[in-house]
Amino acid sequence: MPWKAALETLWTPETLDAPHAVPDKARRVRAMFNAIAPRYEMVNSVCSAGRDSYWRRKAVELCDVEARDIVLDVACGTGDFTRAFASAGVRFAVGCDFAHAMLVRANGASERAGGRKAPGPGGGRRTCRRLCEADATCLPFRGGSFTIVSCAFGVRNFQDLDGGLREMRRVLRSGGRAVILEFSRPANRWLRRFYEFYAARVMPRTAAWLSGDRSGAYRYLPQSVVSFLTAKDMCARLSQAGFVRVDATPLTFGVVTVYVARCGPRGA
Repeated sequence: MPWKAALETLWTPETLDAPHAVPDKARRVRAMFNAIAPRYEMVNSVCSAGRDSYWRRKAVELCDVEARDIVLDVACGTGDFTRAFASAGVRFAVGCDFAHAMLVRANGASERAGGRKAPGPGGGRRTCRRLCEADATCLPFRGGSFTIVSCAFGVRNFQDLDGGLREMRRVLRSGGRAVILEFSRPANRWLRRFYEFYAARVMPRTAAWLSGDRSGAYRYLPQSVVSFLTAKDMCARLSQAGFVRVDATPLTFGVVTVYVARCGPRGA
């Protein structure tokens, strides 16, 4: 398959010095996620000690879902965040990603869950779900199409972060909200040291062994966290993208942060 070509050279020490500044970052990220798709969810669960499912459920709670909500889950990967919204009983959920192998896995998981009823605001009504292959920085949807746009652990992988955030706002209706779940660095100095040791030394070896990865994905992923924006800076970038209110909620001692950003009137 084409994404399996040249996996050894995707992430080298040189590109990892400044992963967010690599000119062809999008190409590398797409190939990387296509390569690790088969065991991606399993690795996430093991390396987070099962907390990743809790983080997604909490993010869904924080954006106050309603039965009428129409959700676009950007950079959906294998669809676990999309399914979390479906389980909350939203009206419609679309998962969007540019890594084809991730969508293949998402489709399989969606089919296996297809017979389950969605509890919550939907009153047991089954959520309609769809998948779409597209880049988060150029979404193939009309403006104002969704009431919620979500992204779990994806925005730091965008080639153009500001462009991606503007796209999220563009496809939101007035009063809609963006909910972003992303890794962050704990504020406590000792917790931060422990977290960064785990992320730099323990997790890459464990994850690479579990997944059989040769692309360097699990060297890139922790480096992309420590070199990404602080929560304060992320809130500022969301405001610059046109959101009128941004709330940041740290979870698990600040290892991750949930951002909920509101969309004001169109044209504002």
